Amino acid sequence: MTISKARLGFIAFGAATLAALTAAGAAQAAGPMAGDAGRGKTVFARCAACHDLNTGAVRMGPSLKGIIGRKAGSVANFGYSTAMKTKGVTWAPDTLDAFLTGPMKYVPGTRMAFPGLSNPQERADVIAYLKQSAK
Repeated sequence: MTISKARLGFIAFGAATLAALTAAGAAQAAGPMAGDAGRGKTVFARCAACHDLNTGAVRMGPSLKGIIGRKAGSVANFGYSTAMKTKGVTWAPDTLDAFLTGPMKYVPGTRMAFPGLSNPQERADVIAYLKQSAK
């Protein structure tokens, strides 16, 4: 069987496209995408009305100072819902990503009246900002 150069080129193109799509899918399945802390600061402006980032002050929501590595529902002097106190999660980029996607879905019964961030890049950006700024 003889394959023409044009057909061979088409097969090679198809194989390269399939490999690129497979690699992109694997990268996406690996976890949250890389975020940009500069853009995350802009996204965080939506959170700042209720959450302090650096002083530890409790507002309408708990302080996010030191959020990465902290157990959910553990800030003193904040009245968490039972659902948040008993969630048993430690905040890390992957758990924050899941929570920020849909807070009420991730922690049914939470008091956080925020619908979530549907854009995965915005979530990655705000998580990058929290990692950099909420120390």
